[in-house]
Amino acid sequence: MKREIIQTQDGSTTIHLPDWNESYHSKHGAIQEAYHVFIKNGFSLFEGKPIAVLEIGFGTGLNAFITFLEAQKSVNQTINYVGVEAYPVALDEALQMNYAKQIDNEQAQIFELLHQTDWEEKNAISEHFALTKRQQFFQDINDDNAFDLIYYDAFGFRVQPELWSEAIFVAMYKALKANGVLVTYACRTSIKNAMLSAGFSVEKLPGAPGKREMLRATKGLVKN
Repeated sequence: MKREIIQTQDGSTTIHLPDWNESYHSKHGAIQEAYHVFIKNGFSLFEGKPIAVLEIGFGTGLNAFITFLEAQKSVNQTINYVGVEAYPVALDEALQMNYAKQIDNEQAQIFELLHQTDWEEKNAISEHFALTKRQQFFQDINDDNAFDLIYYDAFGFRVQPELWSEAIFVAMYKALKANGVLVTYACRTSIKNAMLSAGFSVEKLPGAPGKREMLRATKGLVKN
């Protein structure tokens, strides 16, 4: 499938798949969407606490990179980060992303390290941040009570509806610890209903620029 690197509206880059008319990140701004969805409405809930994060769609490494940067702001916050990707981005393509330049160029080596570390192994990126990259189909995830937070960043429902099914969210529910949280950029009635059927409590939140709403799902809480 043809792939091209494009610039989004906030100046950050992403990978675009013209055959699908689908991109790895929002064309309205890759970085600003990632911060809004995954940091503001997900990671910030666990500020200062040790946390295990599962990312569904490791992709360009942007979400892992900004999570590393945010964790640096807290004293001794430990992060165990697991990124799952069925079709990993090639190293040379990933290193063309301009995220370090846009956010914190002093951490460019960290962004490169995220992509250079071996797959299927737990890698110490820093004293407080460990990364495991798993090449795996999302449908095959079978973790149990392992994560505090899930970044659900799969390709959109329009091109891969099977990744937004009740069965997928049952697996996500199982993977989370009690009171764990899943956040995603998506907000579609069928997705919300799939989450509810899987057992989640679900809330709509304001979306990133260019998108009206997003979803946050919580395990083990009853929403009043």
